[in-house]
Amino acid sequence: MQRSKTVISVVALGLMALAGCGSNSLDTSDKKGADVKTSVDKNAAALVPKAIKDKGTLTIGTDASYAPSEFLAGDGKTIEGFDIDLFKAVAGVLGLKVDFKPASFDTIITGVTSQKYDAGVSSFTINDERKKQVDMVSYFSAGTQWAAAKGKGADIDVDKPCGLGIAVQKGTVQQEEDLPAKEKACQAAGKPIKIFVYDKQDQATAAVANGKADAMLADSPVVAYAVDQSKGKLEAAGDIYDAAPYGYVIAKQNEGLANAIVKALDKLKSDGGYEKALKGWGVEAGAVDSFAVNP
Repeated sequence: MQRSKTVISVVALGLMALAGCGSNSLDTSDKKGADVKTSVDKNAAALVPKAIKDKGTLTIGTDASYAPSEFLAGDGKTIEGFDIDLFKAVAGVLGLKVDFKPASFDTIITGVTSQKYDAGVSSFTINDERKKQVDMVSYFSAGTQWAAAKGKGADIDVDKPCGLGIAVQKGTVQQEEDLPAKEKACQAAGKPIKIFVYDKQDQATAAVANGKADAMLADSPVVAYAVDQSKGKLEAAGDIYDAAPYGYVIAKQNEGLANAIVKALDKLKSDGGYEKALKGWGVEAGAVDSFAVNP
């Protein structure tokens, strides 16, 4: 679920190519997505702060390594994913354009608070720690899930992964909140976990695919997509747990923008654009019924 408080090109490669060429990606060549048609909602657009309205473009920080949420297309430049499609639609309702800026995940909130970015769109789980720093607009729900090499998922006890090598992305809820207690318990049991921490999620995924790690854990839609795109090399391990909402990150001084985004999401929900953006990437199971600032 759940990237925490705190670019690698996506190319079509199989497992042997991953191991032989040192790529950090799985096959994401099966382009999905949806072109969501929008029209400006005057009530929502009226809430956009004047400085942003005058600029006409929202500058957005995003970590483009988190398929299918946000990741680089095969050209190594274009950022795509369900987060991207949905937020483009949100901006369209507000009469704005979007400029997505690739960034390290653990720098995005700071970038928003320093006004480098107007918002952060990068699968941020809403939690109390983040809400102390920024406002967060809820728009999706995800949980944590694990994955392992094909045929080994049943051997992974996600509650007690003792003695295993575990891959995880730096700065995520999985690394900062989930693994520490498990690591401590396994250490006490005399079967320590070896944790491989990566800057990008696609690196963690590749570590399992090429046999460096026994398993990985990440947000549930990310794991589902990685399993699908691995073409039989990976499988899910255990059930999804700890469901929580994703939120767009907005500076507290831009409360008007946060409220405008809520109204834009409401408009997209009512006209079907919200569901279309999610279905384009097969993540409609994470749809939520309502949207709010700091729920």
